[in-house]
Amino acid sequence: MHLDSENLDPQHLSTAEQDNLRQVAAELADAARRETLAHFRSAGLGAETKESDRFDPVTVADRASEAAMREILARRRPQDGILGEEFGPVAGTSGLTWVLDPIDGTRGYLSGTPTWGVLISVADATGPVYGLIDQPYIGERFEGGFGRAEVNGPRGRALLKTRAHRPLSEAILFSTFPEVGTPDEAAAFRRVAPGARLVRYGMDCYAYALIAAGQIDLVIEAGLQPYDVQAPIAVIEAAGGIVTDWQGRPCPQGGRVLAAANPAIHAEALALLNAG
Repeated sequence: MHLDSENLDPQHLSTAEQDNLRQVAAELADAARRETLAHFRSAGLGAETKESDRFDPVTVADRASEAAMREILARRRPQDGILGEEFGPVAGTSGLTWVLDPIDGTRGYLSGTPTWGVLISVADATGPVYGLIDQPYIGERFEGGFGRAEVNGPRGRALLKTRAHRPLSEAILFSTFPEVGTPDEAAAFRRVAPGARLVRYGMDCYAYALIAAGQIDLVIEAGLQPYDVQAPIAVIEAAGGIVTDWQGRPCPQGGRVLAAANPAIHAEALALLNAG
């Protein structure tokens, strides 16, 4: 699904409208925290799978989290569209669409790890203009857009700033799965990974938050959906980073994604991804 057709420049949104969007996003994240934490690490939490050939889980918490957010949007922003992972798209009339992932990292959620998150973004026809990456269990919320790039969590509020350039040989690279995408995509990933100082797996959306926080340098993934990537795009770009597809183009619809702390490390990784 593409986003609503009216192309709104976020710079042309009034300060009052930007403030309202931020307030609503915070309400959504608060509601999702309540729903996800109600089931997290609970005895007997089960999951259905969305696909027959692999385990692609969905839980009662995924659906309850998204349903709670949609109920708020129906009251607070009925003119906006909605694109979420668990329920059907809603058309809007404002030119803005809320893109929701009620639990990004359901496998991690089922395993009891605190590295899953809730992704919330507001997009126009060109892509996200504002986003949140929220980790309910840790209590960290990463915010990006409308002139803001900050995290609020157990250590209080702090500005987000991506790491300055260092060569790939000194960089930290993350991906959710060692088996990245198709065989060709996995081969492209293997052209980059051996050159990094450290490669880690399994962090889902939290890895993107770590780029924005200046902790790591790169995330490389494939097979993503719009709701997987739009909030990370907003947060990382607001913090000074760059997120594109593997050809260096904007990637609000997902697919193959390269997120980087700065243009120089992005260029180095991009060249290796396309060297085959």
